[in-house]
Amino acid sequence: MSIHVPLPILTNSRDVAPPSALPEKEQTLYDRVLEHFSAAEYTLPNVNQERVALTVDEKFWLSHECLLRYLRATNWNANAAIKRLEDTLKWRREFGIYDKITAEYIEPEAKDGKAFLFGYDAHGRPAIHVSPSKLSAEESPRTIQFIVWMIERAVDLMGPGVETLAVLADYADNTGNPSFGMVRTVLDIIQTHYPERLGLALIAHLPWLLNTFFKLLTPFMDPFTRQKLVFNPVINENGVFRTTEDAEAWNADSISRVFEPEQLIQEGWNGSQPFVYSHAVYWEALVMLCEERRSRMIAVWHCIGGKVGTKEWEVKVAVRDEPIQGIDRE
Repeated sequence: MSIHVPLPILTNSRDVAPPSALPEKEQTLYDRVLEHFSAAEYTLPNVNQERVALTVDEKFWLSHECLLRYLRATNWNANAAIKRLEDTLKWRREFGIYDKITAEYIEPEAKDGKAFLFGYDAHGRPAIHVSPSKLSAEESPRTIQFIVWMIERAVDLMGPGVETLAVLADYADNTGNPSFGMVRTVLDIIQTHYPERLGLALIAHLPWLLNTFFKLLTPFMDPFTRQKLVFNPVINENGVFRTTEDAEAWNADSISRVFEPEQLIQEGWNGSQPFVYSHAVYWEALVMLCEERRSRMIAVWHCIGGKVGTKEWEVKVAVRDEPIQGIDRE
């Protein structure tokens, strides 16, 4: 029997652990960034005077883990981290993260199933499935908006201790690539405004004729992004593995597997889940799942202080054991 809805949020991944204490030097740099954005008189620079104050959504976004992601991305340069954070805050407003790019606005892009969220990898990362054959060969602003919307929803579905997502691109029965310009734009957005959010990207069934496409993209990737890519991973009855060596060495006690069969769809990934994308069913379920979870996280955030620098860990743990209603797997 086919299923048409996302899997429940994974809360028992092996890497779940509260944030560890920072070394003294890093704590000092973190405190500097936190104090900058927490100041009562803080205003976002170089924006319309009517919008200089941070919104609730923006304060929620400026979590403890978010500040650390930007500090790590700037090699612990506090001034550079502040600049990048402010650039991203302005970009999120201009791009329409909180108002323009709604589920209703973006839904036409979702109807063909070109991208959907389903399953979690062995580290609890939510997986975005992408079908390159369904992506336009022409650069499409709304497709770019849709991909960013999916990234935001993946963030909504990250459990406690999870800060990154996985991408699964299946080139089976595909002999073409999406627009090079569009992929470059998405890559730039991820590297600039979602630092340390990509945890793994599996590109499966890639024919050698299309290798040139990725070779052309490589110069535009930073070293951290490149090391996340796995081309033609091993897919077998035990799950998905990065290499043949990992697959051959795997046993029930090893950690070499990146996806378990129970978290994979059958088509293209040899998983145990008989998932079939049915837009009418899937879309409503995904939107409800994400909206309810985000609403509860923001409610918890308010209850524990509603401040810049609140730990995502504390928010997510508080809602971890509360089931989200309205998701029927059928």
